[in-house]
Amino acid sequence: MDIRQLGYFVAVYEQGSISAAARHCCVAQPSLSAALRQLEQELEVTLFVRLSKGVTPTEDGEKLYGHAGRLLGQLQSLKASFVQPVARVKFRLGLIRALGVERMSQLLREFSNAVPGLELHLVEPTDSCDARIITPQLLKAGEAFQPIWHDSYLLAIPLGSALSLQQEIQLDDFEQLPLIKRTPCDAWNTIYPELIRRGIKPDLRADIQTIEYALGLVSAGVGCALVPNLDSLLQRQDLILRPVNLPKLKRELGLAYNKNHTSAPLSVLLQLCQATA
Repeated sequence: MDIRQLGYFVAVYEQGSISAAARHCCVAQPSLSAALRQLEQELEVTLFVRLSKGVTPTEDGEKLYGHAGRLLGQLQSLKASFVQPVARVKFRLGLIRALGVERMSQLLREFSNAVPGLELHLVEPTDSCDARIITPQLLKAGEAFQPIWHDSYLLAIPLGSALSLQQEIQLDDFEQLPLIKRTPCDAWNTIYPELIRRGIKPDLRADIQTIEYALGLVSAGVGCALVPNLDSLLQRQDLILRPVNLPKLKRELGLAYNKNHTSAPLSVLLQLCQATA
């Protein structure tokens, strides 16, 4: 038994999923699974029950979690007592909405780990900042752009809707369709002019800003909403997601930064974004 195995075990316990724990620990899933199996073999117990959507701890897993948490906490305190203070490095990063919590968390975790003493401030993309994660349409004069992710858009549909029987949504299906408008939204800016051009009039039920509220209204049966195909949304069971037959219904996300401004943290973040892309 070693500290690495215990750290992986605690991550699986707290994340409720081996794949999520692997992302949290920045390690390949097979490596984490192998370490977990070794720990179970050494203790001669089963620590988790594998389910279709994650894991749940056994009685032995619950018992080990208490011991492991204390040991890891003591180790962290021991290391901290010998660490010299690190100069704080402030970095302001502007973020647009609906970037995807899971992938953004991983990027920010890697950024924080790679820059000692980093003091990260997440702000609105319109605020003064050192860099921004935005779409190309929001670029300012003098900014460079490093692509990171490319997303397509899906139509989120309430359970029981007749549209859920279709594998793909056509533009004609938007005629009098109960629709939740979300602004700002690149998909809306793309699809709405096309609907107007074709004389198609959806039935707008709400105009809101966040994906969370839009999905809540979809789940409640108020109407449909255009949302990016984020992994976290694809796992939801309270609504249906279908592609829309409009090739241009996509967005690009990337890191925007001043071409004439360089810093060590910005260079690190730029490298991470290039690796992610």
